[in-house]
Amino acid sequence: MASLRDIKGRIESTEKTKKITKAMEMVSASKMGRAEQNAKGFVPYSEKLKEVVSSIAQSNTDVSHPMLQKRDVKKTGYFVITSDRGLAGAYNGNVLRHFHQTIQKRHQSADEYTVIVVGRVGYEFCKKRNLPIAKSILGVADQPDFADIKELASETVQMYSDEEIDELYIFYNHYVSAISQKVTTTQLLPITNIQSGSGVATQYEYEPNQEQILEVLLPQYAESLIYGALLDGKASEHAARMTAMKSASDNAEELIDDLSLSYNRARQAAITQEITEIIGGVAALE
Repeated sequence: MASLRDIKGRIESTEKTKKITKAMEMVSASKMGRAEQNAKGFVPYSEKLKEVVSSIAQSNTDVSHPMLQKRDVKKTGYFVITSDRGLAGAYNGNVLRHFHQTIQKRHQSADEYTVIVVGRVGYEFCKKRNLPIAKSILGVADQPDFADIKELASETVQMYSDEEIDELYIFYNHYVSAISQKVTTTQLLPITNIQSGSGVATQYEYEPNQEQILEVLLPQYAESLIYGALLDGKASEHAARMTAMKSASDNAEELIDDLSLSYNRARQAAITQEITEIIGGVAALE
């Protein structure tokens, strides 16, 4: 049986750990609130951009763009969004597991695909398994601005335009609620789902013409999808970390209760033994 000093030391160390996890839970809850607002606030812009692109594509059948047309797939690009730190439960593990299963199922050789990674966890995962990493970005802010991801998003879209890749998929955690995040896979390029969900078509006037407007808007739309997924992923990350830290705090509390019970039992046994020894000593003197 552990000594009283050992048990007391474990109780104190667990209490210190609980304070840390509780503080991390509160910080993550605060960050999650802001990240959720950022993700929801970006949706109207993305939807309006989609509406304009859809209006051009549907109103003029002569308008075409390489980003709207499927082509023979020689190489696939995968855009994977993870975090830079752990302690977020299954947040990183779920998306990386799904991504790895996908490439194992779809590809026989590393020459058939390339990876664009956001986050140190995803970067280390790919590097450890010798997966072909084309581009990466580490240290993205907890509340990222578009400027933080613009260069990577622009370069990724340009890879498709330059036919370095023939299709692009994105893997990230979609924020459902504070306690639920869903691994999501979406095809970004070519753009095939631009049909407007609105029942009423809005009339637009284009200057100089629809073709030139589409030439500018389509890359922006693709980049906005990447940024929107990043915002969604960040909200999921903070929610997952908040849940993980709450679970850790609860487990620490249970451990402290168990250790306290063990400490009291050991202390009671020690006191009983001392009393028995005193009574035995007194009896021997008589």
